[in-house]
Amino acid sequence: MFPKSFYWGAATAAYQIEGAWDSDGKGLSVWDMFCSREGTIWNDQSGDIACDHYNRYMADVSLMKELKINGYRFSLSWPRILPEGKDRLNQKGMDFYDRLVDELLKNGIDPFVTLFHWDYPYELYCKGGWLNNESPDWFADYAEIAAKKLGDRVNNWITINEPQCFIFFGHKTGIHAPGDNLGKREIIRAAHNVLIAHGKAVQRIKKNTGKNSRIGYAPVGITKIPASTDTKDIKSAQQVMFSAESGELLYNNTWWMNPVFKGCYPEDGLKLFGHLLPHGWEKDMPVISESVNFFGVNIYNGDFVKAGKEGKPELVANPNGYPITAFAWPVTPEALYWGPKFFYERYGLPVIITENGMSNTDWISLDGKVHDHQRVDFIKRYLLQLARALKEGVDIRGYFHWSLMDNFEWAEGFKQRLGLIFVDYPSQKRIPKDSAYFYRDVIETGGKNLEQKAL
Repeated sequence: MFPKSFYWGAATAAYQIEGAWDSDGKGLSVWDMFCSREGTIWNDQSGDIACDHYNRYMADVSLMKELKINGYRFSLSWPRILPEGKDRLNQKGMDFYDRLVDELLKNGIDPFVTLFHWDYPYELYCKGGWLNNESPDWFADYAEIAAKKLGDRVNNWITINEPQCFIFFGHKTGIHAPGDNLGKREIIRAAHNVLIAHGKAVQRIKKNTGKNSRIGYAPVGITKIPASTDTKDIKSAQQVMFSAESGELLYNNTWWMNPVFKGCYPEDGLKLFGHLLPHGWEKDMPVISESVNFFGVNIYNGDFVKAGKEGKPELVANPNGYPITAFAWPVTPEALYWGPKFFYERYGLPVIITENGMSNTDWISLDGKVHDHQRVDFIKRYLLQLARALKEGVDIRGYFHWSLMDNFEWAEGFKQRLGLIFVDYPSQKRIPKDSAYFYRDVIETGGKNLEQKAL
C-alpha cells in the first residue's frame, strides 16, 4: 500500500519534551518567560521538566526502535545552543543534539531536524524578537551553526514549524508565548521577517551540508474538504482553502505558502494587507523563495465546504454529535486525502505529513497497559485516506505521527495527551499505548494491516 522508501515517523518539539530548562548553560526562551506568568498555562504548569528527554533520550530512542519507526522529527532548542540567541555558542547544548543524532543513526532512524518550533530566545525577544529586522540574520546564523555541526549526518531539515500559530496565537491573541497583542502592521512585519528567516536558513543549510540534504518547511495545512464529490463542491473547497480571506488576519495558507513556493504574496492577500508590508518588501522575495525539496505540512482536521447560492462557497456545519477529540477538534479523516491532494496540485512538491494525531483521555488501566482504542481507530481512518491520495498519484514521502510521547501541550499544559507512548510524569515511566503497537504493525506491513476490518 505504501512504498518501502516511505518514512514512518513520529514527531516532538524541544520545549515540549526536553525539560532541563536551565541545565548545562541553556538560556531562557519565550516559553520559559510565558510559563512563569501566573494563569497563562493550565494549572500553572511548565515545561521545566516535561518528559526529561534531555536526560532520557537514549531510552526514548530505544523505544522508537522497538516501534520500528524509521524517521524521527525533533526540534533543536535555539537558546540551548545559543543562550543569548546569537554569538556565544553553548557547546554542551550543541553536544546534546550531536549525541542524539548519533544515537538515532545507530538505531537505524533518520533524523528530521526542525530548527524552530516556537522556543524563541528570550534575550532576542528583549531586542524586539521577530519585529527586529535583524531577526532573519540571527536565525540564519543559528541555522548555519546547526548545519555545520550536524550536516555531515543529518540529511533532512525543516526550517520553521507552524508560523501561523506562533505569529497569530503568540503575537496577536497572546494565548501562546510570548503573549503579545500586536496590531496588524506589526503582525505583518513580524510575519515578513519570519519568511525572510526561512529563506536565509535554507541558503545556509545548502551551503553547509552535503548534496544529499533535503530541506522543507512545516506550516499548518488549513484544509477544506468538499461536502460531496460534485465538481462545484470540490472547486469551492479549493477556493476557500487558498483564499487569504478565509482566516482571521494571517491565519491562512497562502500568505505563508505562496511566498515560499511561488515567490509571491497572494493577490487577494496583498489587497488586504499589502499596504502594511515593510517598504521595499519586493526585494526579499528571491530569498524567501529559495528552492526547497519537500512540502512539509501539519494536518489534523478540516472543514467541509459546498457550493452555495449563486455558486459561492459555504462552510457546512458538522451535525450534532459529530466525533471530536479530547481537544474538541473534529475527527475528519478526509482531511488527509484532500489536504495533500490540493497542496500537491497547487505547489507541485513532494509532500511529507509532518504532524497528524489526536488528543485522547488516556490513563493506565488496571492491567498496567494503556488502551487507546480511539487513537487506533483515528490512525487507521486517516492513513486509509492518505493511502487513497498516494494511490491517485499524490507524491507523499512520509507520515510523522504527533506525538511520539505525551508531552507539555503549550497553553494546555499536561492536560492533553497526544502520544503513542504514555508518560507518567511523576515517575517519568514510559508505557507504549495500544496505538503504538498498532502503528508498529502498520510500519511492518507497509500499511496492509489497514485493510483489515477488525482492529
